[in-house]
Amino acid sequence: MCTLEKRGNLFILTLTGEDQHRLNPTLIDAIRSVLKQVRADPNSHSSSALITTAQGKFFSNGFDLAWARSSPDRLRLMSSEFRALATELLSFPMPTIAAVTGHASAAGFILALSHDYVLMRNDRGFLHMSEVDIGLKIPTCFLALIRSKIGNPITRRDVVLRAAKITAKEAVEKEIIDRAYHSAEETVKGAATLGEELAKKGWNGQVYGENRMALMKDVLEKFGVDETMEDINKVL
Repeated sequence: MCTLEKRGNLFILTLTGEDQHRLNPTLIDAIRSVLKQVRADPNSHSSSALITTAQGKFFSNGFDLAWARSSPDRLRLMSSEFRALATELLSFPMPTIAAVTGHASAAGFILALSHDYVLMRNDRGFLHMSEVDIGLKIPTCFLALIRSKIGNPITRRDVVLRAAKITAKEAVEKEIIDRAYHSAEETVKGAATLGEELAKKGWNGQVYGENRMALMKDVLEKFGVDETMEDINKVL
């Protein structure tokens, strides 16, 4: 599912395996368990940074809709668990970096945007909000995060209403991500370099997290609202 490596002041969370890293409760719980480990580390509240990355072709291909279709309760649980995960990342007591080494679609794209910085490989992968292509409404909390992280209204239109598949080069040009690299290895290396630069600042983690929460207050409020009932009939 996922692993945690501590490398100096860096905590590196890796989604393991060659699958699509679909976000069902099992994977989400595994990620949240790792985040809990990081929070519990006595040295994690200052001079630290979190990097999230993944093995294989996918960073994450979004919600596990095949798993959710068998029961309305499953969809509610998956939505609730993911909103809790995004909330944890948006309140995390240190800088966070997504090293996107493969495709990031729908909730997988939102997972990446829930980090402070997003780095991406040039040679493979795209960012993609696929909901309009498959006939699903994008949750209000996802849209709130997209508004917060993507400043250009034309880019937001293309992401939400055209389901544009955005390469790393385009994402840098559109200021969706911070940097792009030639390979997965270089992307993770770039994330580590950035993480070390941020960790050297020696910021108080609690203060850092509180400042982010204040900055993202409107987004966090949206992640506290359950819209699942509106989507059940479309998914099942």
